[in-house]
Amino acid sequence: MESQVQVAPAAELLSGMRAAMDAGAYRVLFDRLVAEHRTTGPDQSDEMLAYTKLNLARTVRNEKTVRLLPEVQEVLGRLPEMNWLVITEPWCGDSSQVAPVLHLMAAAAPNVHFGLLLRDDHLALMDRYLTGGSRSIPKLIAFDRKGSELFTWGPRPAAAHQIVLANKALPAERQLPKEELYAQVHAWYAADKGYSVQRELLVLLRALT
Repeated sequence: MESQVQVAPAAELLSGMRAAMDAGAYRVLFDRLVAEHRTTGPDQSDEMLAYTKLNLARTVRNEKTVRLLPEVQEVLGRLPEMNWLVITEPWCGDSSQVAPVLHLMAAAAPNVHFGLLLRDDHLALMDRYLTGGSRSIPKLIAFDRKGSELFTWGPRPAAAHQIVLANKALPAERQLPKEELYAQVHAWYAADKGYSVQRELLVLLRALT
């Protein structure tokens, strides 16, 4: 789901990319957090620790099972040079479903430089890319080598986001409890197998080739 947001200054985007972790460093951090029964950020509650552990399992599963669509592979192979900066956190369920797909796509694109940035360590940048006024993640920001923004995407595919919005639109007494809503969203992700992320990004990427 693409969002229309305030464009960050080039220097801010380039600085964010320099501070970002590559996918390997992010996985090392993720693995270490789970092994040490910790997570990122100030909230170290049992709930957040459980989310982080579950999200590592989801990440590993997606790394093993997601496959790129042929039409996506074709476009990725001829993209001009650009940076993909993903704002994320290990405790975020949507990130565990989306970030592995984004990394797989970037790895198949010779001219795409990929980095991951922890949201709560970079709130000034995050606040330029709010979704409906909230710091929703993951958020992908694509920009060229000079720091000029090309497009943004996130925090989740349109169909998954509609599940969240439809629940929010219900009267309070009819809204699903948080865990039931999360279960619905993650069931959708499991059935989708990463294809909606690819198809939505394909539209944006074709405009750049």
